[in-house]
Amino acid sequence: MYYSRLKLASVLGVCLLGLLLCLPNGMRKPLPSIPWRQIHLGLDLRGGSYLLMQVDLQSLTHDRLQTLSENMRDALLGAHLGYQNITVDAAKATITFTPRSAAEADADVAALNALPRAVTNEFSVSKREDGSIALVLAPESIRTRAREAVTQSIEIVRRRIDGTGAVDPEITRQGDDRIVVELPGISDPDRIKALLGTTAKMSFHLVDANPLHATYPPQGVSLLQMADPADGGPLPVFDHVDVDGSDLTNAGAVIDQQSGKWAVSFSFDSIGTHAFAAVTQANVGKRFAIVLDNKIIEAPVIMSPITGGNGQITGGFDAQKATDLALMLRAGALPAPLSVIEQRSIGPSLGADSIRAGMISLAVGFVMVVVFMVLFYGRFGWYADFALLANLVLMVAILSLFEATLTLPGMAGMLLTLGMAVDANILINERIREEIGRGRTPLAAMQTGFEKATSTIVDSNATALLAHVMLFVFGTGPVRGFALTITIGIVTTLFTTLLLSRMLMARWYARTRPTSLPV
Repeated sequence: MYYSRLKLASVLGVCLLGLLLCLPNGMRKPLPSIPWRQIHLGLDLRGGSYLLMQVDLQSLTHDRLQTLSENMRDALLGAHLGYQNITVDAAKATITFTPRSAAEADADVAALNALPRAVTNEFSVSKREDGSIALVLAPESIRTRAREAVTQSIEIVRRRIDGTGAVDPEITRQGDDRIVVELPGISDPDRIKALLGTTAKMSFHLVDANPLHATYPPQGVSLLQMADPADGGPLPVFDHVDVDGSDLTNAGAVIDQQSGKWAVSFSFDSIGTHAFAAVTQANVGKRFAIVLDNKIIEAPVIMSPITGGNGQITGGFDAQKATDLALMLRAGALPAPLSVIEQRSIGPSLGADSIRAGMISLAVGFVMVVVFMVLFYGRFGWYADFALLANLVLMVAILSLFEATLTLPGMAGMLLTLGMAVDANILINERIREEIGRGRTPLAAMQTGFEKATSTIVDSNATALLAHVMLFVFGTGPVRGFALTITIGIVTTLFTTLLLSRMLMARWYARTRPTSLPV
């Protein structure tokens, strides 16, 4: 029961630090001497928007099949073999083609199987009864790319949302192909939805100058619509990507010096700069299409080689459109389109009602616990209540320090933690009662009561801690918020029960030396 001055100062110092970390939550302007960290309110408390988005896996599969078809053409042409009637079926994850002659079928299969192992592991090659050859993507390859696409999409979505200035967005994975986006404080998410629903896959292609191909495009050429219908009808564009938008390093909204209208400037890395310089040097006088999500933004004529790695896109932008396009290009293209399959908006008035109800429940629960402890355990009950208040302060302090997001389940977790903390104090006080009933002196009863109850308290809190850590690791959304609050509460409960309340009782005994205990 002895507390040294160092131990006493350490316990009080932790409580004082917790109180200082709590203060910013009740202030609007920061104080220079306090680390300015606050608890952020979640969607259900602050109001805002909820979006459930799904990755278009069929589009992802189609893009991969297109890449494999180019690899297949290169492999066959490199082996001096012919092909015809190439068909890509994303629904069946299959590429089919007909050999130039039946005698070359085995050679075609051998040439495709000779591709690098990293490529051939993704598909299987087989001859069909009608004489065609089929490449079928392996299901495991599709699943692997889907997982990678969702992970990559989450990072890109986060960068796009951060660029809009949205505060405290929550972006999490749900299942294999879905992403949950929670935007507290944003009640009209149309702009965010437009940003996230745009793939922003930019590429540069040469325009086919043959006028016949504008009506009947051959294989390797596609008719793409203009982004602005006022710029004219579709243009025949070569499918081959001369410069990939993934090589962009920066993009920004600027005012075009010649026209005075908004434009988007961009710059490439070393790979993109080299590719851009090579294609512009070799194709002076030809049209070069800038394609964004399969639509042509503009198709200017290459007047001279561009070797600096910088360029500018003009296309009738206003300030908002130019800013959003630059933001999407900086954040990078999504690996596959995202579609909104569920959308909810929560008004700030509903959030305010939730906060009020949560605070009332916390206050009523705290008052009832305080009254119970005082009625049953007298002075020791007051000490337990003081430790309980310190427990609540420390919980808020830790949540503030990590700038956690508080939700309704989190508030429920705080209330439940108060009940769990009282359980520990009840165990100690009841054990002290039992020792007094056995005829022990006050000091011996207190000493034995703490020693015997400590192991029970540690065991019960350790099992609860393990359970809630697992909830946090494997749970999603509100479950994680609840588990995080309980986990922090268990740690603070052990501190306030085994150190703070014990210190208060020990100091009282050392000062008064009572002949009986108030239990």
